[in-house]
Amino acid sequence: MYDVIVLTQEEYINPKKVDWYIQNILDEDNYVLEALRSQGLKAEKRDWADITFDWSSTKSVIFRTTWDYFDRYPEFAPWLAEVSTKCLLLNSADIINWNIDKHYLSDLMDAGLNVAPSIFIKKGSDISLSQLFENAGWSEAVLKPTISGAARHTYRLTPANAAEHEEIFAKLINEEDMIFQEFLSDIVEYGEISLMFIGGEYTHAVRKIAKSGDFRVQDDHGGTVEIHEATTGEIEFGKASLEACPYNPVYARIDIVRDNKGKLSLCELELIEPELWFRNTPDSATKLAEACKEIIDTL
Repeated sequence: MYDVIVLTQEEYINPKKVDWYIQNILDEDNYVLEALRSQGLKAEKRDWADITFDWSSTKSVIFRTTWDYFDRYPEFAPWLAEVSTKCLLLNSADIINWNIDKHYLSDLMDAGLNVAPSIFIKKGSDISLSQLFENAGWSEAVLKPTISGAARHTYRLTPANAAEHEEIFAKLINEEDMIFQEFLSDIVEYGEISLMFIGGEYTHAVRKIAKSGDFRVQDDHGGTVEIHEATTGEIEFGKASLEACPYNPVYARIDIVRDNKGKLSLCELELIEPELWFRNTPDSATKLAEACKEIIDTL
């Protein structure tokens, strides 16, 4: 019987080629595994889609590098429902089901949190991008699916280039819900700050910076990451984001930028499988393992 399974995807179990990007992923997973084991927990790493594994043979699972779930959502959703009946999920199934769709941002806005101005478009809608710009009055926007990650189908738009994207938008909106957000210039002028919280407490932060000519800050899109010394205001905003959340996550990454009025605003509250940069602050992996053990010991 395992105490906890660290979840990844098949590509990161036995990678055929290890470059800097893959090595970072392997290192991150290893920090978590070793920290869990140092707490006396029996822990292993598995592909979430491993059909040979008996999920009832573990007390819990913790989501880490399951970064293909949004591309395989029709497969992932029933898997999630089944596994949640066999073991404890960290973060919980309720948290994952709430956080997996960007409609959660509406709940946070309703709770009074400053979130990037957003318009949600339901699957099957016949609205056009030009109409969205006319309704919003924005000079620039970002379009992406409500269930997504790693900048999948994420487009930076203006009224001038909207016509070039009408075809892909029509295709996407026929298949899934989309979100249309005002583009915040701070993302390219300064970058996106990621605040890490473990057990509700702030641990460390990074600043993600897009490469020249791009707005996507992810390192797999050419962005760079540097250690960030978060200000008191940024940490307090992170705490407010967690307080606005209807759940108490074991781990969280809070991505923030300044909006076009200069105020701190939430980009994403990442509660499923965020990169947490344990390699920058190894003690945070220990704090995660301690928080997990406290929960597992109650099972």
